[in-house]
Amino acid sequence: MHVFVTGGSGLTGPTVVAELIAAGHTVTGLARSDAAAARLASLGATPHPGSLDDLDSLRTGAEAADGVLHMAFGGDFADPDDMMRRDTAAIEALGSALEHTGKPLVSTSGTLVMPAGRESTERDEPDSSGLAAFRIAGERACLGFAGNGVRASVVRLAPTVHGPGDYGFIGMLVDTARKTGQSAYVGDGGNRWPAVHRLDAAALFRLALEAAPAGSVLHGAAENVPFRRIAETIGRGLGLPVVSLTPDEAAGHYVSPFMATVYGFDAPVSSALTRDLLGWSPRQPSLLDDIEHGDYLVG
Repeated sequence: MHVFVTGGSGLTGPTVVAELIAAGHTVTGLARSDAAAARLASLGATPHPGSLDDLDSLRTGAEAADGVLHMAFGGDFADPDDMMRRDTAAIEALGSALEHTGKPLVSTSGTLVMPAGRESTERDEPDSSGLAAFRIAGERACLGFAGNGVRASVVRLAPTVHGPGDYGFIGMLVDTARKTGQSAYVGDGGNRWPAVHRLDAAALFRLALEAAPAGSVLHGAAENVPFRRIAETIGRGLGLPVVSLTPDEAAGHYVSPFMATVYGFDAPVSSALTRDLLGWSPRQPSLLDDIEHGDYLVG
């Protein structure tokens, strides 16, 4: 399969591109800079100049492909409505190029769209008033093409896709612990944090492209980890005290009040239906093992 990929030069993207190529697929990747083009070329992919705002470029890339994987998501988190509009417009451009072809379109969302306080399955509705509600419009835009002859599916990734060089939520958490001299959690730290290893996420994206039925919602989460255990693992590894913060204290401790809300959020998910549907079987190290034995605490 010739796959057109957006977001292939980001943090998770290169591992996904490598997974696709290793499985015998060819990849063309959207590149908005020379550095992104060089990264894609080094992986064996063909760079395609453009950006998420260049809708004509997106359509051209999709029209020339046998399938599309959309991972890119960008903008200013201070303006989530703008990020939502950009993502939805990009998905509509990609999907319109695949209408009535039966080709796959796999788009990316996040498990933080799900309601707080209980374990959600792939069949549950996202929370339209929740923490990551700005991702829901993109989900709906993608799944809407399932009725127009596109094998459309959505992968909701865990908030932490962990692995070497991670500068996401866990990387920021480690940096905060180093700067403040303490590893913190919010409240009793019992809130559950979905996580998946980068290599397992890459395998799921490949399986979705190859076999996910039209209209599928997939959960890319291998486990749900109590946040206190994350803080304890970081504190032990750095030799720092582990402390509980009130929500008000957390707002001043982390890099922003929004991040304090994120780190205190309890939204576990199940991926049982995804595993049964696609035969996905996460087998890489757990998040706590990766924090303890990977490169998070080095340096």
